[in-house]
Amino acid sequence: MSKKSQVNLSKIVLEEIVRMIAPPKKMTISQWADENRMLSDEASAEKGKWNTDRAPYQREMMDSISDVRTEKTVIMCGIQLGKTEFLLNMLGYFIDIEPSPMMYVMPQLDLCKDFAKTRVMSMVRDTPCLTNKISDSSKRDGKNNTLMKMFPGGWLKIAGANSEASLRSAPLRVILMDEVDAYPPSAGTGGDPSQLADGRTSNFWNRKVVMVSSPLVKGESRIEFEYEESTQEEWHHKCISCGEYVAITIDLFNPNNYTLTCPYCGSVHTEYEWKREKGKWIAKYPERRTRGFHLTSFSSPWVPWDRLADEYVKAKKKEELMRVFVNTRLGLPYEKAKEEQLDYEVIKDRRETYEAQVPDDVLVLTAGVDTQDNRLECEIVGWGVGEESWGIEYKVFYGDPGQKAVWDQLDDYLQTTFRFKDGSGIRVSCTCIDSGGHYTSDVYDFTKVREHRRIYAIKGKGGVGIPLIYHQTYTKRNKAVLFILGVDDGKEMLQSRLKLENIGGVNDGYCHFPMGEEGEYIRGYTEDYFKGLTSEVQVEEMTKRGKKIYWEKKSTSIRNESLDVRNYAQAAIKIFNPNFELLKKQGVTGTKYEQKIIKKKRRVLSKGL
Repeated sequence: MSKKSQVNLSKIVLEEIVRMIAPPKKMTISQWADENRMLSDEASAEKGKWNTDRAPYQREMMDSISDVRTEKTVIMCGIQLGKTEFLLNMLGYFIDIEPSPMMYVMPQLDLCKDFAKTRVMSMVRDTPCLTNKISDSSKRDGKNNTLMKMFPGGWLKIAGANSEASLRSAPLRVILMDEVDAYPPSAGTGGDPSQLADGRTSNFWNRKVVMVSSPLVKGESRIEFEYEESTQEEWHHKCISCGEYVAITIDLFNPNNYTLTCPYCGSVHTEYEWKREKGKWIAKYPERRTRGFHLTSFSSPWVPWDRLADEYVKAKKKEELMRVFVNTRLGLPYEKAKEEQLDYEVIKDRRETYEAQVPDDVLVLTAGVDTQDNRLECEIVGWGVGEESWGIEYKVFYGDPGQKAVWDQLDDYLQTTFRFKDGSGIRVSCTCIDSGGHYTSDVYDFTKVREHRRIYAIKGKGGVGIPLIYHQTYTKRNKAVLFILGVDDGKEMLQSRLKLENIGGVNDGYCHFPMGEEGEYIRGYTEDYFKGLTSEVQVEEMTKRGKKIYWEKKSTSIRNESLDVRNYAQAAIKIFNPNFELLKKQGVTGTKYEQKIIKKKRRVLSKGL
């Protein structure tokens, strides 16, 4: 090697050593994002270089994390505010500038792989300063896998709040917790998952904990509790008339003309006028150490006010929609009205005479099945636009569920063609069968070979905050599909629907039940059915660990199978998830809808071949 080459090589080596031992560049997370972050095609509607000024409220939220004085940041917000992207900015900053052991916690372990592949690795791929720091998990270099990403100076673990095993880890400096109100009450037997994750950072003097979520129920919300203990900062928009800063509330909004009234001077301005001025965060308790931010979707550059107005007007007609609007648009916990016990006679007395076995407004049929020691109980429910429902038939099959005969009866019944007034028919599109009790294996054997007919095994999971369709998994023995249902959420949904009034026309969520001539009970909808349907009530109880909310029977003498079965049929329509508006427009019922999907898939496959 020539002397000149040796000098050049020495220079390169020296520069690399200097680069490696140099202190991290001083910059905030928003500065890092503006300088380095690239938004990926498949993960963002606005691909290209990141610009914090596109949604200026994000700057202070991100920069609070890079402030040495802040250990914890809490963000209670609506949706479509870019929260996932600014959480990814935090990840990118710590990978690049302050490498540390980190964990990103999602509500369910099932969501983690998709998030890792489509969001984390697409950011790494398209952001040059990160690309060479984390290798693709498909490369067999032993440094990382899908949920564990190694990089110089640290590592990132992506964990599910429902899995105690995935939350186990060595000490962590940085924890990012996404949608904490959707976390289960306990990670296995380990306790509250947010507390478990938080505890992993106790060894670091410079720890960083970030909690982000849309809130759910007032008094039960994790994010609400954390926000209440924080600085309680709200994003304020400047009034162009008086110069005062205003926090947007729904009381100031006029959904008829999409304007907002200034509470200080009474001026009325449009969305453009409110958003064109520079906003700012104002803290209620600036002296507190935990930074807390509350933000509504009204401040989002991606959600126009006319859309929010339409959603608000619809939400005022129905409590279930209002709860969603308050949680996801206003970013506030929903305060439930005091529960009134449902009277079975009120529900029974509103039965009606159908013109046929299946009313014309029914577009899809589902079934729910409960397994008892000496019988199977099944209900067929019809569904229309807005998940308006019609009880079609409630049937009991007596026999030992450990024997084939009773399952053959159920199998034949689930293939029944139910008739409309014009003689056309419709069959069940999706069925949920409870696998709890003494005949779990029999249920799995029955459903496994019928999954092509959307006949699925389910298992109920109690607890506040667990969504009706919690997650899908597979049984160990025969790999049958198994849906875990948040049955308490389903009961609450059903109870709110049973309280709705019949207003005629499209009745979102309203429940119809059949009646024979002169008020006689027909198709299994007996007085005992209605007693069972209203047999449970939600109870609140104070324990040493705080408020406990659960469902219990009003009386031990009342059977509750009809409540469980209707809940399973309700879950089945959520699993099937049809496009009701399209079905109605095209005049296609559930069975024909399935056939149409199958034909479409066959055409696609044939073209591919």
